[in-house]
Order: sequence, then C-alpha cells, then structure tokens
Amino acid sequence: MAHKTRWGILATGKIAHSFAVDLALVPDAELVAVGSRRIEAAQAFADQYGGRAHGSYEDLVADPDVDVVYVATPHSMHLDNARLAFEAGKHVLCEKPVTLNLAQAEEMARLASEHDRFLMEAMWTACNPVIRTLVDGIRAGRFGTPRQASAELGFVVDQGPEHRLMDPALGASALLDMGIYPLTFCHLVLGEAESLTASAVLSESGIDLDVAMTGRYPGGALGLMAASMTSWSARTAAVATDEGRLEVPAQFHHPTYAVWTPGGGEPERIEAAAPVIGQGYGNEIAEVDRCLTEGLRESPWVPHAQTLSLMRQMDDVRRQIGVRYAVDR
Repeated sequence: MAHKTRWGILATGKIAHSFAVDLALVPDAELVAVGSRRIEAAQAFADQYGGRAHGSYEDLVADPDVDVVYVATPHSMHLDNARLAFEAGKHVLCEKPVTLNLAQAEEMARLASEHDRFLMEAMWTACNPVIRTLVDGIRAGRFGTPRQASAELGFVVDQGPEHRLMDPALGASALLDMGIYPLTFCHLVLGEAESLTASAVLSESGIDLDVAMTGRYPGGALGLMAASMTSWSARTAAVATDEGRLEVPAQFHHPTYAVWTPGGGEPERIEAAAPVIGQGYGNEIAEVDRCLTEGLRESPWVPHAQTLSLMRQMDDVRRQIGVRYAVDR
C-alpha cells in the first residue's frame, strides 16, 4: 500500500473544518490528530473527522504519528504555532497569510531552514488546477501578452469587535484576509509587482474595512485589485491581453473554470485536466503530499520567495493606508 502523509490539524475553527472535509478526499493523506486549547473542542472535531484528540498545541506537535501540521489559527498566532511544530520536527502548512508582517514571515522561513522542514503557505489559489492552467498558458504565450489584470474579493462581515475578522489583536484586515487573493492573482499572471498604490477606509479600531490597490508590473502591465468587508463584490478576476481576454468567474480564488475570448472571436471555456478536489483545499493538500514524497522543502507552486514578496507588498500597502500591528514595532 502506498505511504500516506499523516496530518495533524492545529486549531478547530471554521477553516479547519473545511480543510478536514477536503483532506478526506485526498488518497495519499490521512488525518491522524487534531489539537485545540480545549480538549472538548479537539474531541468533538476528532469525533467528526477522525484522528486522536489533543488538549494542547504542544501535545499535537509532539504526537509521533504526525508528519505535517496544518496551522489554522488566526494570523497573529501563526509564527508561534509554526515554531512549535518545527521544533518538534514537523513539516508545516500554514494558513494564509503566514504572518502579520514580512519580518515574521522571514523568521518562519528561517526556522523551516534551520530545522530542515518543509514549509508552505496555504494559498490554495496557487494550487488550483484552473489557475495553474491559466498561469501555464500565459507563460507559454497561448493567450498573448498580458497588459492588465483585475481581481476583487469582498463580502459583508457582520461580526462583533471580538471576532477574528474584526479584532486588531488577531490581525483583522480586509487586506490580509481578502486582499491577499487579488494580490496573489496579479502576481501569478503578471509577475512581481514593481510598485503599488493603495487607498482604504479604516474602522474606529484602526483596521482596514475596504482597500483598493493599483499596481505596476513587469513590462508595463497594470493590476487593479480590491478587497472589502463591507460589501458584496463580484469576486471575479480577469486578464486583458493584446490578443483577447481571460475571465475567471465568481469565487475566482478557487474557480472550476475560466473563459478565454480572443479579440473578435468566440468564447472558449477553459477547464483543467486535473480535478478540483473538494472545495480546492484538497489540491494544496495533494501538493504538500507530492513535495514531501519528493523530499522538497518548499513548493514550486507556492515558493517561499512568492510568500515573502506578497507579504512585502502587504506591508507596503499597510504603510500607505496607516494600518499597524503591535509586532510592527
């Protein structure tokens, strides 16, 4: 029987549940343990999805049957949680964004190298088969030369000030939670941003509720990006080239298809040869499994350099809009 990558899930919030559902669909992956700060929460999660329950994160990373830990806590806790896992000899898939700022992200990458462990940001968009097909096609010149790209992601967050999406102490931010997707999309289709200009509306507590960004990319290409916690955006993306237009429908950050329309031509539906596994978390899980099987310490689809570049961009945007966290000091 083929070897299965044995997973431990650190935290039991909403995204951990979605992750566990998709993990069950990946043939070479197995959930063996879950950890929470409360044993009752861990046990309820284990009863639903399998694996043994641990009443602390320390016990989870110490579990000898765990190969890789999925860090599913709020952004502000990621570095400490990843450090625990690395020091226990575990590989790490860390929910996006990996940290609150570039300095923390660089430290996480340093720890992974120091302990010779695999690290990948859980950017499922970069592992999505449809997005991979578009990126490969753009790089091969199939769609012409990209000149502009746009992407927006927004929904209404109707939560109290103590909620993760509203609490500055937990890294609340339209940019970090939603804006990272438009930034990632433009990075994938246009390359690394040369400059960004941003504007935002802040809450009374100082977090960004709405943010709009324009970017200049290699070759003079331009990107238009937006994120919102106060409005229901179209949640679509597009790339305009000198030969036509690529459109990614709603939920562009985990699409099931795209549409290519040549200038003056008929629309063509673009689908990937590989399936989207579950909601799409399954594809990033499969990518981690593949990398570990091949002995890699980072994924070519979500390399450390890409993660750090996007964190650098978000630091710059936060500087422009006046959003700071305690760790920035």
